[in-house]
Amino acid sequence: MMKFRIAIVLALCSFLTVAWSAEDLSTRLSDDAFWKIVSDFSEPGGRFPSDNFVSNELAIQRILPELTKSRKSDGAYLGVGPEQNFTYIVALKPKIAFIIDIRRQNMIQHLMYKALIEMATDRADFLSHLFSRPRPATLTKNSSVGALFDAYRDVDPDQKLFDETVAAVKKRLNVDHKFLLSDDDQNVLVYIMRAFFIGGPDLGYPGPAQTQRPTGPRILPTYEELMIDTDDEGRQLSFLGSDENFSTLQEFEKNNLIVPIVGDFAGPSAIRSVGDYLKKHNSNVSALYTSNVEQYLFMSEDWKAFYRNVSTLPLDSKSVFIRPLINTGPGGYAASPAFRAGFHWDTMLFTIRGLVAAFNAGMVQTYYDVIAIQN
Repeated sequence: MMKFRIAIVLALCSFLTVAWSAEDLSTRLSDDAFWKIVSDFSEPGGRFPSDNFVSNELAIQRILPELTKSRKSDGAYLGVGPEQNFTYIVALKPKIAFIIDIRRQNMIQHLMYKALIEMATDRADFLSHLFSRPRPATLTKNSSVGALFDAYRDVDPDQKLFDETVAAVKKRLNVDHKFLLSDDDQNVLVYIMRAFFIGGPDLGYPGPAQTQRPTGPRILPTYEELMIDTDDEGRQLSFLGSDENFSTLQEFEKNNLIVPIVGDFAGPSAIRSVGDYLKKHNSNVSALYTSNVEQYLFMSEDWKAFYRNVSTLPLDSKSVFIRPLINTGPGGYAASPAFRAGFHWDTMLFTIRGLVAAFNAGMVQTYYDVIAIQN
Protein backbone atom coordinates (compact mmCIF):
# COMPACT_ATOMS: atom_id res chain seq x y z
CA MET A 1 0.00 0.00 0.00
CA MET A 2 2.84 2.38 0.90
CA LYS A 3 4.55 1.74 -2.46
CA PHE A 4 1.25 2.45 -4.24
CA ARG A 5 0.86 5.78 -2.41
CA ILE A 6 4.43 6.75 -3.23
CA ALA A 7 3.81 5.96 -6.90
CA ILE A 8 0.72 8.17 -6.91
CA VAL A 9 2.60 11.04 -5.27
CA LEU A 10 5.46 10.73 -7.78
CA ALA A 11 3.03 10.66 -10.71
CA LEU A 12 1.24 13.74 -9.36
CA CYS A 13 4.53 15.57 -8.92
CA SER A 14 5.50 14.68 -12.47
CA PHE A 15 2.17 15.99 -13.80
CA LEU A 16 2.47 19.24 -11.86
CA THR A 17 6.06 19.71 -13.06
CA VAL A 18 4.87 19.44 -16.67
CA ALA A 19 1.92 21.76 -16.03
CA TRP A 20 4.07 24.35 -14.27
CA SER A 21 6.73 24.17 -17.01
CA ALA A 22 4.31 25.77 -19.46
CA GLU A 23 3.62 29.48 -19.03
CA ASP A 24 0.43 31.24 -20.00
CA LEU A 25 0.68 33.95 -22.64
CA SER A 26 1.88 37.24 -21.22
CA THR A 27 -0.28 40.35 -21.33
CA ARG A 28 2.77 42.22 -22.57
CA LEU A 29 5.99 41.34 -24.36
CA SER A 30 9.15 43.29 -23.64
CA ASP A 31 10.85 44.94 -26.60
CA ASP A 32 13.62 42.35 -26.39
CA ALA A 33 11.17 39.44 -26.34
CA PHE A 34 9.17 40.91 -29.23
CA TRP A 35 12.24 41.40 -31.41
CA LYS A 36 13.61 37.98 -30.53
CA ILE A 37 10.41 36.36 -31.80
CA VAL A 38 10.49 38.47 -34.97
CA SER A 39 14.13 37.54 -35.57
CA ASP A 40 14.07 33.88 -34.51
CA PHE A 41 10.77 32.87 -36.12
CA SER A 42 11.32 34.65 -39.44
CA GLU A 43 12.45 32.91 -42.61
CA PRO A 44 14.38 34.57 -45.48
CA GLY A 45 12.16 36.97 -47.39
CA GLY A 46 10.44 35.79 -50.56
CA ARG A 47 8.96 37.41 -53.63
CA PHE A 48 5.43 38.52 -54.53
CA PRO A 49 4.30 39.82 -57.95
CA SER A 50 3.30 43.29 -56.72
CA ASP A 51 3.33 45.69 -53.80
CA ASN A 52 0.59 44.99 -51.30
CA PHE A 53 0.31 48.17 -49.26
CA VAL A 54 -3.46 47.85 -48.81
CA SER A 55 -5.97 45.01 -48.74
CA ASN A 56 -8.19 44.54 -51.79
CA GLU A 57 -10.96 42.74 -49.87
CA LEU A 58 -14.21 44.55 -49.24
CA ALA A 59 -16.95 43.28 -46.93
CA ILE A 60 -14.67 41.66 -44.36
CA GLN A 61 -16.76 43.21 -41.59
CA ARG A 62 -19.76 41.06 -42.45
CA ILE A 63 -18.11 37.99 -40.93
CA LEU A 64 -17.21 39.66 -37.60
CA PRO A 65 -20.43 38.74 -35.71
CA GLU A 66 -19.98 35.08 -36.61
CA LEU A 67 -16.24 35.20 -35.92
CA THR A 68 -16.72 36.51 -32.39
CA LYS A 69 -19.80 34.44 -31.52
CA SER A 70 -19.00 31.70 -28.96
CA ARG A 71 -15.30 32.03 -29.73
CA LYS A 72 -12.90 32.54 -26.84
CA SER A 73 -10.73 35.63 -26.88
CA ASP A 74 -7.90 33.84 -25.07
CA GLY A 75 -6.43 32.19 -28.14
CA ALA A 76 -4.06 33.44 -30.81
CA TYR A 77 -4.77 35.10 -34.13
CA LEU A 78 -2.63 34.33 -37.19
CA GLY A 79 -2.90 36.36 -40.36
CA VAL A 80 -1.22 37.56 -43.53
CA GLY A 81 -1.01 40.85 -45.38
CA PRO A 82 -1.45 44.49 -44.30
CA GLU A 83 -4.12 46.43 -42.41
CA GLN A 84 -7.14 44.09 -42.69
CA ASN A 85 -5.63 42.09 -39.84
CA PHE A 86 -6.23 45.01 -37.47
CA THR A 87 -9.99 44.85 -37.96
CA TYR A 88 -10.03 41.11 -37.22
CA ILE A 89 -7.78 41.57 -34.17
CA VAL A 90 -9.90 44.37 -32.70
CA ALA A 91 -13.03 42.26 -33.11
CA LEU A 92 -11.60 38.97 -31.84
CA LYS A 93 -9.35 40.41 -29.10
CA PRO A 94 -6.93 37.46 -29.00
CA LYS A 95 -4.20 37.12 -26.41
CA ILE A 96 -1.57 37.58 -29.13
CA ALA A 97 -1.45 38.00 -32.91
CA PHE A 98 1.16 36.88 -35.44
CA ILE A 99 1.23 38.31 -38.97
CA ILE A 100 3.10 35.88 -41.22
CA ASP A 101 3.94 37.09 -44.72
CA ILE A 102 6.51 35.96 -47.27
CA ARG A 103 7.49 39.56 -47.98
CA ARG A 104 9.90 41.21 -45.56
CA GLN A 105 8.36 44.45 -46.79
CA ASN A 106 5.12 43.47 -45.06
CA MET A 107 6.97 43.01 -41.77
CA ILE A 108 8.50 46.47 -42.16
CA GLN A 109 5.07 47.92 -42.98
CA HIS A 110 3.65 46.46 -39.77
CA LEU A 111 6.52 48.02 -37.83
CA MET A 112 5.62 51.34 -39.49
CA TYR A 113 2.03 50.86 -38.36
CA LYS A 114 3.21 49.94 -34.89
CA ALA A 115 5.14 53.20 -34.53
CA LEU A 116 2.37 55.38 -35.98
CA ILE A 117 -0.37 53.75 -33.90
CA GLU A 118 1.64 53.96 -30.68
CA MET A 119 2.45 57.65 -31.20
CA ALA A 120 -1.02 58.76 -32.32
CA THR A 121 -3.17 60.84 -29.97
CA ASP A 122 -6.31 59.66 -31.78
CA ARG A 123 -7.52 58.41 -35.18
CA ALA A 124 -7.32 61.81 -36.85
CA ASP A 125 -3.71 62.20 -35.71
CA PHE A 126 -2.91 58.69 -36.96
CA LEU A 127 -4.31 59.46 -40.42
CA SER A 128 -2.50 62.79 -40.52
CA HIS A 129 0.85 61.07 -40.09
CA LEU A 130 0.01 57.98 -42.15
CA PHE A 131 -0.83 60.12 -45.18
CA SER A 132 1.43 63.13 -44.32
CA ARG A 133 -1.48 65.53 -44.50
CA PRO A 134 -2.09 68.35 -42.01
CA ARG A 135 -4.92 67.57 -39.61
CA PRO A 136 -8.15 69.49 -40.38
CA ALA A 137 -9.19 71.60 -37.40
CA THR A 138 -12.76 70.27 -37.51
CA LEU A 139 -11.80 66.74 -36.47
CA THR A 140 -12.13 65.49 -32.90
CA LYS A 141 -11.58 62.27 -31.01
CA ASN A 142 -15.22 61.35 -31.56
CA SER A 143 -15.51 62.15 -35.27
CA SER A 144 -17.09 59.37 -37.29
CA VAL A 145 -14.86 57.41 -39.63
CA GLY A 146 -16.80 58.90 -42.54
CA ALA A 147 -16.13 62.41 -41.26
CA LEU A 148 -12.44 61.61 -40.89
CA PHE A 149 -12.04 60.63 -44.52
CA ASP A 150 -14.34 63.40 -45.78
CA ALA A 151 -12.06 65.90 -44.06
CA TYR A 152 -8.83 64.44 -45.47
CA ARG A 153 -10.08 63.85 -49.01
CA ASP A 154 -9.01 67.21 -50.42
CA VAL A 155 -6.00 67.88 -48.18
CA ASP A 156 -2.74 67.89 -50.10
CA PRO A 157 0.28 65.95 -48.87
CA ASP A 158 2.92 67.96 -47.03
CA GLN A 159 6.61 67.16 -47.67
CA LYS A 160 7.76 68.69 -44.39
CA LEU A 161 5.25 66.62 -42.42
CA PHE A 162 6.36 63.52 -44.33
CA ASP A 163 10.02 64.12 -43.48
CA GLU A 164 9.16 64.72 -39.82
CA THR A 165 7.03 61.60 -39.66
CA VAL A 166 9.71 59.42 -41.26
CA ALA A 167 12.19 60.69 -38.68
CA ALA A 168 9.75 60.08 -35.82
CA VAL A 169 8.98 56.53 -36.97
CA LYS A 170 12.67 55.70 -37.31
CA LYS A 171 13.34 57.07 -33.82
CA ARG A 172 10.46 55.12 -32.36
CA LEU A 173 11.68 51.84 -33.85
CA ASN A 174 15.47 52.26 -33.69
CA VAL A 175 15.93 54.31 -30.52
CA ASP A 176 12.87 53.86 -28.32
CA HIS A 177 12.29 50.16 -29.05
CA LYS A 178 15.90 49.41 -30.04
CA PHE A 179 14.85 47.17 -32.92
CA LEU A 180 17.76 46.26 -35.19
CA LEU A 181 16.63 47.54 -38.58
CA SER A 182 19.24 47.31 -41.32
CA ASP A 183 19.91 50.11 -43.80
CA ASP A 184 17.93 48.14 -46.38
CA ASP A 185 15.01 47.81 -43.94
CA GLN A 186 15.03 51.56 -43.34
CA ASN A 187 15.08 52.25 -47.07
CA VAL A 188 12.07 49.96 -47.48
CA LEU A 189 10.36 51.82 -44.62
CA VAL A 190 10.72 55.11 -46.50
CA TYR A 191 9.50 53.44 -49.71
CA ILE A 192 6.32 52.27 -47.94
CA MET A 193 5.68 55.59 -46.25
CA ARG A 194 6.11 57.40 -49.57
CA ALA A 195 3.40 55.20 -51.09
CA PHE A 196 0.97 56.43 -48.40
CA PHE A 197 2.22 59.99 -48.88
CA ILE A 198 1.52 59.81 -52.62
CA GLY A 199 -1.67 57.76 -52.57
CA GLY A 200 -3.32 59.20 -49.47
CA PRO A 201 -6.85 57.97 -48.76
CA ASP A 202 -7.05 56.86 -52.43
CA LEU A 203 -4.25 54.34 -51.97
CA GLY A 204 -5.31 50.88 -53.09
CA TYR A 205 -3.94 47.58 -54.29
CA PRO A 206 -1.37 47.26 -55.82
CA GLY A 207 -0.39 50.82 -54.91
CA PRO A 208 0.50 53.96 -56.85
CA ALA A 209 3.57 54.54 -58.91
CA GLN A 210 6.19 56.06 -56.61
CA THR A 211 6.27 59.30 -58.59
CA GLN A 212 2.69 60.54 -58.82
CA ARG A 213 -0.73 60.40 -57.22
CA PRO A 214 -3.29 58.00 -58.72
CA THR A 215 -5.62 59.40 -61.38
CA GLY A 216 -9.07 58.19 -62.39
CA PRO A 217 -11.27 55.65 -60.63
CA ARG A 218 -9.61 52.59 -59.10
CA ILE A 219 -10.76 49.08 -60.00
CA LEU A 220 -10.08 47.73 -56.52
CA PRO A 221 -11.11 49.43 -53.25
CA THR A 222 -9.25 52.39 -51.80
CA TYR A 223 -8.02 52.71 -48.23
CA GLU A 224 -10.96 54.99 -47.53
CA GLU A 225 -13.50 52.50 -48.89
CA LEU A 226 -12.03 49.71 -46.78
CA MET A 227 -12.24 51.79 -43.61
CA ILE A 228 -15.78 53.15 -44.07
CA ASP A 229 -17.25 49.80 -45.13
CA THR A 230 -19.91 48.21 -42.88
CA ASP A 231 -21.28 44.91 -41.69
CA ASP A 232 -24.71 43.66 -42.75
CA GLU A 233 -26.38 45.90 -40.17
CA GLY A 234 -24.65 49.05 -41.38
CA ARG A 235 -22.19 49.23 -38.49
CA GLN A 236 -18.69 50.54 -39.27
CA LEU A 237 -16.47 48.06 -37.45
CA SER A 238 -13.05 48.63 -38.99
CA PHE A 239 -10.15 49.41 -36.67
CA LEU A 240 -10.79 53.07 -37.52
CA GLY A 241 -14.55 52.69 -37.14
CA SER A 242 -14.56 54.17 -33.64
CA ASP A 243 -12.26 55.66 -31.04
CA GLU A 244 -12.84 52.54 -28.93
CA ASN A 245 -11.64 50.25 -31.72
CA PHE A 246 -8.53 52.33 -32.29
CA SER A 247 -7.76 52.45 -28.57
CA THR A 248 -8.01 48.66 -28.45
CA LEU A 249 -5.54 48.41 -31.33
CA GLN A 250 -3.20 50.87 -29.59
CA GLU A 251 -3.10 48.66 -26.52
CA PHE A 252 -2.13 45.66 -28.64
CA GLU A 253 0.69 47.60 -30.28
CA LYS A 254 1.95 49.22 -27.07
CA ASN A 255 2.04 45.80 -25.41
CA ASN A 256 3.98 44.32 -28.36
CA LEU A 257 1.23 41.76 -28.97
CA ILE A 258 1.01 42.09 -32.77
CA VAL A 259 4.13 40.31 -33.97
CA PRO A 260 5.04 40.51 -37.68
CA ILE A 261 7.07 37.60 -39.00
CA VAL A 262 8.66 36.96 -42.38
CA GLY A 263 7.51 33.54 -43.44
CA ASP A 264 6.23 31.42 -46.30
CA PHE A 265 2.99 29.59 -45.43
CA ALA A 266 4.67 26.53 -46.97
CA GLY A 267 8.04 27.29 -45.41
CA PRO A 268 9.96 25.09 -43.01
CA SER A 269 9.85 27.06 -39.78
CA ALA A 270 7.72 30.22 -39.39
CA ILE A 271 4.29 28.64 -38.81
CA ARG A 272 5.79 25.74 -36.88
CA SER A 273 7.71 28.13 -34.61
CA VAL A 274 4.49 29.99 -33.84
CA GLY A 275 2.78 26.67 -33.08
CA ASP A 276 5.58 25.61 -30.73
CA TYR A 277 5.40 28.98 -28.97
CA LEU A 278 1.65 28.68 -28.46
CA LYS A 279 1.95 25.13 -27.15
CA LYS A 280 4.61 26.26 -24.69
CA HIS A 281 2.24 28.97 -23.50
CA ASN A 282 -0.91 26.85 -23.18
CA SER A 283 -2.77 28.49 -26.05
CA ASN A 284 -4.61 27.47 -29.21
CA VAL A 285 -5.15 29.16 -32.55
CA SER A 286 -8.52 30.92 -32.57
CA ALA A 287 -8.37 32.06 -36.20
CA LEU A 288 -6.02 31.90 -39.17
CA TYR A 289 -6.70 34.49 -41.86
CA THR A 290 -5.30 33.20 -45.15
CA SER A 291 -6.43 35.85 -47.68
CA ASN A 292 -5.92 34.20 -51.10
CA VAL A 293 -2.50 32.71 -50.30
CA GLU A 294 -3.83 29.17 -50.64
CA GLN A 295 -4.76 29.82 -54.25
CA TYR A 296 -1.13 30.71 -55.01
CA LEU A 297 0.09 27.61 -53.16
CA PHE A 298 -2.10 25.41 -55.36
CA MET A 299 -0.17 26.62 -58.40
CA SER A 300 2.47 24.11 -57.31
CA GLU A 301 2.72 21.37 -54.70
CA ASP A 302 3.38 23.93 -51.95
CA TRP A 303 -0.16 23.59 -50.59
CA LYS A 304 0.77 20.21 -49.13
CA ALA A 305 3.56 21.74 -47.07
CA PHE A 306 1.19 24.45 -45.83
CA TYR A 307 -1.41 21.99 -44.58
CA ARG A 308 1.31 19.89 -42.98
CA ASN A 309 2.41 23.07 -41.17
CA VAL A 310 -1.16 23.84 -40.11
CA SER A 311 -1.55 20.30 -38.74
CA THR A 312 1.22 21.06 -36.20
CA LEU A 313 -0.63 24.05 -34.72
CA PRO A 314 -2.49 23.73 -31.40
CA LEU A 315 -6.17 23.70 -32.38
CA ASP A 316 -9.56 23.25 -30.79
CA SER A 317 -13.07 22.76 -32.13
CA LYS A 318 -13.53 26.53 -32.57
CA SER A 319 -10.31 27.13 -34.57
CA VAL A 320 -11.20 28.56 -37.98
CA PHE A 321 -9.71 29.69 -41.25
CA ILE A 322 -10.91 33.13 -42.37
CA ARG A 323 -11.08 33.06 -46.17
CA PRO A 324 -12.31 35.79 -48.53
CA LEU A 325 -13.94 34.28 -51.62
CA ILE A 326 -14.99 36.04 -54.79
CA ASN A 327 -18.66 35.33 -55.40
CA THR A 328 -19.26 35.58 -59.13
CA GLY A 329 -22.99 34.91 -58.84
CA PRO A 330 -24.71 31.81 -60.24
CA GLY A 331 -21.37 30.34 -61.28
CA GLY A 332 -20.13 30.13 -57.71
CA TYR A 333 -16.75 31.14 -56.32
CA ALA A 334 -13.74 32.14 -58.38
CA ALA A 335 -10.30 30.77 -57.60
CA SER A 336 -8.50 33.79 -59.01
CA PRO A 337 -8.79 37.57 -58.52
CA ALA A 338 -11.58 39.35 -60.36
CA PHE A 339 -12.75 42.95 -60.49
CA ARG A 340 -15.78 44.85 -59.27
CA ALA A 341 -18.29 44.31 -62.05
CA GLY A 342 -20.32 41.14 -61.55
CA PHE A 343 -18.93 39.90 -58.24
CA HIS A 344 -18.83 40.56 -54.54
CA TRP A 345 -16.66 39.35 -51.70
CA ASP A 346 -17.87 36.68 -49.30
CA THR A 347 -15.60 36.27 -46.31
CA MET A 348 -16.32 32.92 -44.69
CA LEU A 349 -15.17 30.75 -41.79
CA PHE A 350 -13.93 27.20 -42.27
CA THR A 351 -13.02 24.66 -39.60
CA ILE A 352 -9.27 24.08 -39.37
CA ARG A 353 -9.58 20.67 -37.75
CA GLY A 354 -11.94 19.56 -40.51
CA LEU A 355 -9.47 20.61 -43.19
CA VAL A 356 -6.57 18.89 -41.45
CA ALA A 357 -8.58 15.67 -41.13
CA ALA A 358 -9.61 15.80 -44.79
CA PHE A 359 -6.03 16.52 -45.87
CA ASN A 360 -4.67 13.61 -43.85
CA ALA A 361 -7.33 11.35 -45.37
CA GLY A 362 -6.28 12.31 -48.92
CA MET A 363 -9.54 14.14 -49.62
CA VAL A 364 -7.88 17.42 -50.63
CA GLN A 365 -6.45 17.63 -54.15
CA THR A 366 -7.61 21.05 -55.40
CA TYR A 367 -8.47 24.46 -53.99
CA TYR A 368 -12.13 23.72 -54.65
CA ASP A 369 -11.83 20.77 -52.27
CA VAL A 370 -10.58 23.20 -49.64
CA ILE A 371 -13.49 25.62 -49.88
CA ALA A 372 -15.98 22.75 -49.91
CA ILE A 373 -14.92 21.69 -46.40
CA GLN A 374 -16.80 23.83 -43.86
CA ASN A 375 -17.57 21.36 -41.12
